[in-house]
Amino acid sequence: MRVRTQVRSNSTVRISVRWHRIADVLRGPFGGMTVFENLLVGATFGGALKEREAAGLCIDVLERTGLKRRANQLASTLTLLDRKRLELARALATRPKLLLLDEIAGGLTEPETHELVDEIRRVKEQGVTIVWIEHVVHALLAVADRLLVIHFGKHLAEGAPAAVMDDPEVKRVYLGLEV
Repeated sequence: MRVRTQVRSNSTVRISVRWHRIADVLRGPFGGMTVFENLLVGATFGGALKEREAAGLCIDVLERTGLKRRANQLASTLTLLDRKRLELARALATRPKLLLLDEIAGGLTEPETHELVDEIRRVKEQGVTIVWIEHVVHALLAVADRLLVIHFGKHLAEGAPAAVMDDPEVKRVYLGLEV
């Protein structure tokens, strides 16, 4: 059995129950679920929200992350940028106070990275604390208040982004510059 949802243009959600084979549900990297269904899993995690509240939260998250137009699309058919947005949206559907991001900008083009950074910045502005591991340094610098640089498991530098990036050891280890 599988719950099938459909987001309609007037922000209502139609939910129906259908039978599916296990193979249909598990296909693709995000399974056979739509974008909205992926969010619904996060929103109802732990049973804290009733179905109608969860659906409303999901619609809000879809709007905030720019995925509303893709709500009824199978998640496995999304572009890389939209999959990254979906990863972010699923996390936001759990209503976090602390958000851990790990290499979320990896594989994106420069314009796509800027779009994603804008979305992460909006999340931060809404009061969510973000711990972000990233090698796309300019993405971090656009959002971070503090940087912590670790090299082979050892603390290398920590502080304001500009000060950390000016550190001679950081320049040598991460940028390959001899200062």
